[in-house]
Amino acid sequence: MFQKNNPKVVTAWKFYDWANSVHSLVIASAVFPIYYSSVTKSESPDAITFLGIDPASAFTFSLALCFFIVILLSPILSSIADTIGNKKIFLKFFCYLGSLSCIGLFFFTSENIWYGLLLNVLAGIGYWGSMVFYNAYLPEIVTEDRIDKTSAQGFMVGYVGSVILLILCLVMIMFIGKNNAGFYTRLSFVLVGLWWMGFAQITFNRLPTNIYNKKIPRNIIQTSFRELFKVWGEIKKHNALRFFLGSFFFYSLGMQTIFLIAAIFGEKEIGLTTDKLIMTILLIQIEAILGAWLFSFLSGKIGNRNTLLIGIFVWVFVCLLAFFINKNSDSAEMQFYIMAALVGLVMGGLQALSRSTYAKLLPPTEDHTTYFSFYDIFEKIALCLGLFIFGIIIEMTNGMKVSALAMGVSFAISFIIMCFLKMNKTKVHD
Repeated sequence: MFQKNNPKVVTAWKFYDWANSVHSLVIASAVFPIYYSSVTKSESPDAITFLGIDPASAFTFSLALCFFIVILLSPILSSIADTIGNKKIFLKFFCYLGSLSCIGLFFFTSENIWYGLLLNVLAGIGYWGSMVFYNAYLPEIVTEDRIDKTSAQGFMVGYVGSVILLILCLVMIMFIGKNNAGFYTRLSFVLVGLWWMGFAQITFNRLPTNIYNKKIPRNIIQTSFRELFKVWGEIKKHNALRFFLGSFFFYSLGMQTIFLIAAIFGEKEIGLTTDKLIMTILLIQIEAILGAWLFSFLSGKIGNRNTLLIGIFVWVFVCLLAFFINKNSDSAEMQFYIMAALVGLVMGGLQALSRSTYAKLLPPTEDHTTYFSFYDIFEKIALCLGLFIFGIIIEMTNGMKVSALAMGVSFAISFIIMCFLKMNKTKVHD
């Protein structure tokens, strides 16, 4: 029988956060969006378009497509993984899909926008797809008393690794290749893929393949769908899971959306330059390391729910700051940096504690991957809806402040739902 809390296995699990977090920072947040904007920007009448639409819109639509595909695939593949008792094979598949797509972005130029968008979508599918199977290992490799700490440490390791590689990429782009920034930017995409794929080998070599020693059934698809509907039925019966997922949906809607548009907000509403925007993203990542540790510490003192409530409340405060900030004020830039620091602090903390709290709330089961697929679905649907709401309000108000206020309302709803969450004190502090 598999023994939990094995130091080598737990360390190997954390290394996947180290491996794949570079995609989240370098590809999804910092370098790739800026590079994409630069190669598609044009002031001429013959501006670059993709299928007749603006490249910025095409980029947004491609992200929506990525999340939609993950939403469709995640529960089906997760139930199959639980049915055959082998989630590692899917973890490997999505890892290689994402990392090889990052490497392929080296050939992305202004002449093949479709190629860049396609590989960015595939890289995103690889990243988000792998996270479902990776997260599902958490309650299987450690005991409940170590889940919060292990989850936080995984995020901390990931933040550190992604910051290290981003700094290396920025040095390469801004100093070594300052006369040929495009080439060295594309080379940074290759480094992301190699980093992701390379360090993931530590995870693959040590994580168990079949913890529950399940036998593969003859009719895998039929059995998998039966498992999928069974898990969904169980989720609906557990009040704690339903309240948590409801609150999680609304704070994910605000949190993930704000993180994706934080740099754009700084450019449009504050007037920050590109170098300051990149430094802001770095600030958020560094603060997230502290946030993951702090929330893990607080959860041990005051409980998971109370710590989550504190994080959600801080998010409401951040959204109010964003709404009332005045770009003409002498302190506007400093106010933005304070907001960014708070965003990093509560984002890192909430991400780590959300994963561990959900893992603690699960009933005794061998279907952890299927359960985590619903966790992933709630997050992705929230993100898609958040981006849609943000975009619609921007179009209506010709600015981003009202959109930030709308995200604050979402956090407030989440706070109210979380107040009704009742937890088993023998499993999770209340």
